[in-house]
This record gives sequence, C-alpha cells and structure tokens, in this order.
Amino acid sequence: MFRTLFSCIFLVCVVATSTLAQSTHAYTSKSKKAIGFYEESTNYYVRRQYGPAITLLEKALHKDKDFAEAHFMLSKIYQTMHRDELAKIHLEQVVRLQPDNPVFVEAHYMLAKQYFAQQQYDKAKQLLQKVSTSSGVSKLIRSEAQQLLINIDYARESIKHPLPYAPHMVEGIANQMPLQYFPVLTVDQQELIFTGRRGVTPQYDEDIYVSRKGTDGQWQKPEPLSDYLSSPLNEGTCTISADGRTLIYTFCDAKGGFGSCDLYISRKTGDQWSPGKNLGPSINTSAWESQPTLSADGRTIYFVSDRKGGMGSRDIYVSSLNDSLVWSQAENVGPAINTSKDEISPFIHVNGQTLYFSSNGRPGFGGYDLYFAERKDQQWSEPKNLGYPINTHEDQAGLFITADGKDAYYSQELVQNGDYLSSQIYTFVIPKEIRVTNRSSYVYGKVLDAVTKEPLKAAIELIDLKAQHKIAEVSSDSIQGDYMMVLTEGSDYALYVNKENYLFQSLSFDDGTDTSEISEPVAIDIYLQPIEKGKETVLNNIFFDTDKYAIKDRSEPELNKIITFMKQNPGIRIAINGHTDNVGQAVYNQTLSANRAKAVYDYLINAGISTDRLAYKGYGQTKPIATNDTEEGRQQNRRITFEVL
Repeated sequence: MFRTLFSCIFLVCVVATSTLAQSTHAYTSKSKKAIGFYEESTNYYVRRQYGPAITLLEKALHKDKDFAEAHFMLSKIYQTMHRDELAKIHLEQVVRLQPDNPVFVEAHYMLAKQYFAQQQYDKAKQLLQKVSTSSGVSKLIRSEAQQLLINIDYARESIKHPLPYAPHMVEGIANQMPLQYFPVLTVDQQELIFTGRRGVTPQYDEDIYVSRKGTDGQWQKPEPLSDYLSSPLNEGTCTISADGRTLIYTFCDAKGGFGSCDLYISRKTGDQWSPGKNLGPSINTSAWESQPTLSADGRTIYFVSDRKGGMGSRDIYVSSLNDSLVWSQAENVGPAINTSKDEISPFIHVNGQTLYFSSNGRPGFGGYDLYFAERKDQQWSEPKNLGYPINTHEDQAGLFITADGKDAYYSQELVQNGDYLSSQIYTFVIPKEIRVTNRSSYVYGKVLDAVTKEPLKAAIELIDLKAQHKIAEVSSDSIQGDYMMVLTEGSDYALYVNKENYLFQSLSFDDGTDTSEISEPVAIDIYLQPIEKGKETVLNNIFFDTDKYAIKDRSEPELNKIITFMKQNPGIRIAINGHTDNVGQAVYNQTLSANRAKAVYDYLINAGISTDRLAYKGYGQTKPIATNDTEEGRQQNRRITFEVL
C-alpha cells in the first residue's frame, strides 16, 4: 500500500537497465517505415527521453499494428513510467502475437508480474510455467519466474487473512515540503526527524529536518535540525538514539569520504549539534553505505552496503562501539537475515530485540516486502512477512515503530508518468498480530550533584539481572544533566549511575510477571553524593528471600559494582549497613539486618577486599527513611547501604 523512494536522489541509487529486443534477430515487421521509426526511438529510449520515444513507437505501430518489438518497447517505457495499465496492454499484444518466440520470453514474464500485481494468479501462473520451460530463457529470468511462482502461492493464501490497516498523513508536517521521507522519532515521541527537500528538481538538495510536538500534542512546523546538517550537499537517511542526542546520517559525495555515500555521526550537547564526523573505515568503504539504524543507547548500528563479499547485491551489516568508544569492524548480519538478493532499510526497535527490514529475496507479495525478526540468545528468528495489505505487489520499505510497538511511521510517494510529484510521511496503528513481543518504555530525568545541585555528566549503565550482563550504556548531558534509558519488558534491570569522585547510585526495575512498572515512562532525578566521610548510598539491587540472609544470585552485578568502586578508590573505607522495616520484633529485625550486612561483607572479603577497608553493622528498624505504614514505604526501609568511613 505504500512505496518508498528508490531513485538516486533519495540515496538508494537503484539504476535499472533494460535490454533492447533487436539486432540479434530479424524484426517481426516487414514495414521499412515501421522499422525506421522503431530504430529511431531506441536512441531516445536509452537517453530516457520517453516522450519522443513513445511518439515514434506509436508511428511504427500505425504502420504495422502487429510489430511485436514496438509493443515490447512501449511496455517497457510505460512500466518505467509507472503506467502499468498501458504497459499491460502492450505486453498482452506481444504475447498474443509471439506466443512461442523465445526472443520474447521476457514479455511473458513481465506480463505475469502485471497479472500477479492485479491478483490474477491463475493467468500469471500459466505464463510463468511457460517461461520456466522455455529453451530461450536466461538463468536470471528463469530464477525470477520460479520466485514469482512461490510468491503467487504465498500471496494467494495471505490475502485471505488481511490485517487492519488505516494509514493517514501525519498532521502538522503534511505538505510542508514536496518531498519528505525516512522518518525517525525519539523514544519519548516528542521529536520527529526526517529527510526533506524543498523541491523535486535536482537543484534542491537533501537536508535533515525536525518537527517537535507542541503542548497541544500536535506536530509543529518542521525546521532544519542543525546548520551543520543543511549544507549545499545531500545529508539525509538518518537514525537517532532514543535520547535524541546521537545522530547518524548519510552524506554523499563529501570531500574526504570513502565512497559515494558514507555514514557520519553528530552528537548533541545542550541544544547544539556537533559538526558531522565520518564514522571511519570500520564502517565506511569505497562502496555505498546508507540507511543506518541505531540501537536505543546509540552504541550499535545496523546499515546497508553494496560492498563486495556480501550475500547479495545489498546486505545489512552491524557494528558496535567498544569500551574505548571505537566502532568495531562492520560484519554481515548473516544468512538469518540476508539473502542472495537485496535487504534494505533496516530498523532496530528500541527493545534491541526486533529487527524490521525490507527484502526482495523472500516469499512475499512481489518486489520489496517488509519483514521482522526477533533476536533471542544472540540468534535471529525466521523473518516474518508483515502481511497484507501492509505489504502489496509494490515496494515497501523504510518503517519506524514506536517504543510501545503500537504505531508505525513511513513515507509514501506519489508518482505520475515516471516523475516523483511528492512524498509525505504517514502513520498507522500496528495490528496486534505483528506487534513486538516485548514493548519498551523509558526512565528519564537529570543527574545532579547532591550538594550543589549542578548538572553532571555521568555514565549510566543498564544491567540485565537475569542474564547478568550489560545491555546498554549512555551518558547524561554535560550541560543540562539530562539522561534517558530505555527499559524493555521481559527482564529485571539494575541501572547504575557512575562518575569519578562520586558514590555510584543504583536503581532497580523489577519486571517479574507484572510489567506495569515499565509500561509507562518513569521520571527520576538522580543525585550523586561526593565521596566524603559520612556519605551513604543505597544498594537497591542486593536481594534476599523473605526472612533470609543468603544473597540471591541476581545480586552479583551490584556486588561486583562495589568491588570495582573499591578498586578504583583504594584510599577509602566503607561500612556495609543493614536495615529493616518495623514488621516483627525489634530484636529479630536487628539480628536479620546484621546477618544480611555481614553476608555482603563476607562476599567482598572473599573477592579480595581487605578487612582493613570494611566494616558492617545491622541497625534493624531504628533508621527508617520512609513511612512503615505502606508497603512501598516498608520496602524502602528494607535496604542495604554502604557508608564512607
């Protein structure tokens, strides 16, 4: 139901060529005048001057209405101009006139595609079976015919089960410029960024624009994202991190670039974007790189390249930032996603688990269809077609899905007589049948000095407590202190905020069986305490069973964080303090809190921390930090802390 932009001016640079059915055989016409008009038309055809070519071909057919070559040439021109009905009329004439001539076997295949697009599957299948058995067919056409036969069976069954689909133009940015495409949103859905052009002719270059959501919830008039991203050259096809502060975009024909189109990065500090910087040879090559998509934390990038050594002519690749903030050598994502044909326009959902992409190498509705795959245990599932009518016989690509998995954004183009008249951004509600398995939300706020209340730039890590590994890392803004971290259903999380000369802070997000805690955004300002005598921080990810003091396994990331802190600050001593709520007898609570504190103390000793640097104490219920009249308050009072001695 929607196309995306596949011409060179939209950074995809797909160039189609077509062979001319002449010179290797005698013409089907005996009329010298008809042949003369036909041969003259080819000079215009190869230069894509379709108007004069059509006029000459019509003159040829006026002289000989059964001139098969003229019909075939007209069908190719009209197909290029997206005038499919006219193309079909002339293809039908070729097939009628030359049903068994191997020279025109391509016409049978092209007509089969027309019938397929119109859901005339029996007619298409009949033609394709003839193509498959023809002795004159090329290996390429034979292979394409076999794929189309597979697609017929797939599409015939799939259209029996249409999904709800009601796209509409995005209000506020609709028709603000004639060409706008490749939309992306920040995770809070407050900024919509897209590639735009103020005109359709080549003198109008691509730039990156942003529309912000107003207080009334409506999208505001778009404006250039940054002067750095609005040069006289083409900047576009971008992706943005969840917090809206890391942008990777495509820049073509730039001085000092590696290939025709390279990927560049810009970072936002405060309200200012930095000048774009080439991502370097780990990602860019002498080939074409474009269509990037970033993970939520901005540390993993998927993109498309037509470099040598791939599985098809265009493949999806992936690269990640290491701890030294260097991009790894890009790797092909492999056969679970890529095919021997083209995979383009990847989009990694903020959950980091769902990859959407477009492919013309899998069973579908013809051309490029949209698919998605889920990653589990570092393996991608079998890609699934998004179904009808999201996918049709036309090309579909360039989809963006919101964090909650409910809404999709894409660009739809209007083409007439082979010319791009406009493209606008649309949105629709994703059917429940194909929504992401795990939705995402986010925690956000500011990181501040607990004493001065000044904003701080700090490292923020998200740890999956079930898998016990880091899944994301971001930094708070050095000027404003803002941070944002995506939380995805399906696990328990520890969030750590670290800065040199400060006590680290830990937050806990427990998914469990009730995901309500992370289904809505959570606003938390984080105050970091300077490392000073008497300062204390709560260890929110040390876990015990009720009335027990054996440390649970999922506490290990927090315990290891304490060990790292002690090694980074060898001159300090700390006390591990245990606290309880007021449920039960005071003497019992005192003993339980001391035992729990000692369990943490023992873990640190066994990990090599000197006893000279550690102490522990149980305070029982004597130092509450919240009311004991509510479960929430009692939960806050049941805690382990460490205090600087």
